[in-house]
Amino acid sequence: MQWNVPNTLTVLRLLAAPMLGVVFLILPRPAADWVAMFLFIFASLTDYIDGWLARKWGQISRFGAMLDPIADKAMVVIALAVLLGLHGISDWTLIPVAAILFREVFVSGLREFLGETAGLLKVTPLAKWKTAVQMVAIAMLFAWGLFDHYFMMQTLGMSPDIVAGILSGEMRDSVGLWWKYQGLIGVSYGGLALLWIAAGLTLVTGWDYFRKAMPYLREMP
Repeated sequence: MQWNVPNTLTVLRLLAAPMLGVVFLILPRPAADWVAMFLFIFASLTDYIDGWLARKWGQISRFGAMLDPIADKAMVVIALAVLLGLHGISDWTLIPVAAILFREVFVSGLREFLGETAGLLKVTPLAKWKTAVQMVAIAMLFAWGLFDHYFMMQTLGMSPDIVAGILSGEMRDSVGLWWKYQGLIGVSYGGLALLWIAAGLTLVTGWDYFRKAMPYLREMP
């Protein structure tokens, strides 16, 4: 095992994964939301940086190659579980999350079964796009919790008529919360839309990996 910068970043990403959930046990909201969002953004950036540095500095290692996909999957799985807990289970969240988790487990099982021939399931450009969209979607959904918290905090104590006026836009000149509400709507729907796109790309890339593995899954005559 080589302790170089790329491998260190990968280990930090792996350690950050469980902290996405732990922070909500030890910190109040919205502090936990802030920490979780920045942890996820940091981890997403290291996913790109560690591979780029390993290639640039010639520090590609078996340890890094083994740990990198594990750290990626741990981060995504735990982040999606935390988001379901924060925003609740509904058709709009559960279906794409289930699709993403199913694909991750399925492809991991394929790679484990194929063993030495798992190299045929190399990461494709579409799979990289899937990962990028997935990371942005999850970051936006963490931000959704922050927008939701601050908007609700600033509307507490207001009469129902004032809140209704803010949301309808009638009081936008006197109360700036209307624009913050629009930001909340944009972040929430944008994050959900990207999550569905990521789920679609996830299923497409999962089918592509399965198709490539099919010749090795047939029974020998």
